Amino acid sequence: MTTRSAAVTVAPAVLPVEAESLLQQGFRVALVAAHDDGDQLRAVYLFTAAGPDRGVELHVPLRRDKPEVPSLAALSFPAGRFEREMHDLFGIVPTGHPLPRRLVRHFHWPQGWHPMLTDAGEPPRFGDVDGPYPFRTVEGPGVYEILVGPVHAGMIGPGHFRFSVVGETILNLKARLWFVHRGLEKLFQGRRPEQALELAERVSGDTTVGHSLAFCQAIEDAHRHDVSSAARRIRAILLELERLYNHITDIGALCNDVGHGILNTHAQRVREQLLRINDHVTGHRLLRGAIHPGGATIAALPDIGQLRAVGADIAEIVALALDNTVVADRFAGTAVLTQTQAADLGTLGYVARASGLTTDARYDHPFLHEKFPRIQYTRTEGDVLSRFLVRAEEITASIDIIDRLAGATGDTPCAPLGHAVSTSGVGIVEGWRGTIVHRVELAPDGTLTRVKIVDPSFFNWPALPVALADTIVPDFPLTNKSFNLSYAGNDL
Repeated sequence: MTTRSAAVTVAPAVLPVEAESLLQQGFRVALVAAHDDGDQLRAVYLFTAAGPDRGVELHVPLRRDKPEVPSLAALSFPAGRFEREMHDLFGIVPTGHPLPRRLVRHFHWPQGWHPMLTDAGEPPRFGDVDGPYPFRTVEGPGVYEILVGPVHAGMIGPGHFRFSVVGETILNLKARLWFVHRGLEKLFQGRRPEQALELAERVSGDTTVGHSLAFCQAIEDAHRHDVSSAARRIRAILLELERLYNHITDIGALCNDVGHGILNTHAQRVREQLLRINDHVTGHRLLRGAIHPGGATIAALPDIGQLRAVGADIAEIVALALDNTVVADRFAGTAVLTQTQAADLGTLGYVARASGLTTDARYDHPFLHEKFPRIQYTRTEGDVLSRFLVRAEEITASIDIIDRLAGATGDTPCAPLGHAVSTSGVGIVEGWRGTIVHRVELAPDGTLTRVKIVDPSFFNWPALPVALADTIVPDFPLTNKSFNLSYAGNDL
């Protein structure tokens, strides 16, 4: 992020007025963070906008003995979810919230214990305190329920999906997450930025570059440190390399979900080639260790000829998939998320772009001096096919970006950060799933006092049940993979 956020302190009563004004000006709610400042609590609302790149922070001081803030849920759906998270973890009450039930803290969590407060202490004994989770009940002739999870086969995180079904048609789906709240944001506290980098790299295992870069940008923003142009280009190359290996993985998995296993085998073969390229460039198959506060360090630049060959291989896989009538029939028109739904829910990344939205931090909040033409997507119907094609088109664009940047990197000097100029900083990056935001606050000695992380999955999870309404149960695995949301990035 190149344009730094303007911070404004407002009273709780004024918050809705200021927020509505920003939303009407084209801003979006990018992040809401609660803070324990000792004598009082504080809520920070980050609004961002593009064209030009802008950011505004609204800081709301709150009484510790009665921490209440007017809910913005009626103005912004994402804001309402951030407020429920804030209530669970810090005890800040969003007054007037239309759905003030728990979000993060499951019902076996004790009442009145908010783990992110400084004086929270060790967790009390957990038990069945508040009774069963209030799932929405769907009744009628022939209606039954199908339960999936929270434990799944494979290595994905835990999530519980409850389907209300008649025949094979899904009437309602409730996705329940946060089975493994890790207290990750609290682990950052008290560490120096260079010591905390390993946490940022592991927010979500498949998004090393996206999260480490957003974290480093936030630290650099607090220090008012300008990274060299060459280091910015290296960072951008790494970001696109991460996009490549994840997108081809999803392309193969989508083919596999409709029975075209041979294409998945070829996709995994290509993925292995890309992972080896990653290892050649950084010394790590998942690109860890390359980005650090103040710069980036790599062992070698990627071989553009090799990447072009990989791109041609992927294009053939995509063409074979689309030429198969079974694949095309299962993808087209399945699990449609309309543009209006995508916008109202605040979706990000390929989920948003497949529904016709143009949100993309590479263009909306650029950190490169070079300007690239915005990718023009050929399908925007919001179905599985569109989400498949957006990935394919982004692969082509990513290779073009790497090609243009690799020839102009030069040396990547890394100047020391020095002392922080500001107590806070923000980093915004277009990760492979969508826009990632990190906001940090620093103590006078340079250690971290608060890190707030927003993975695009937090915004996109609510869109999955919406897209699945009126589809059939056998299309759930396919639709779920077309979104491919992170459990770890959500369950912080």
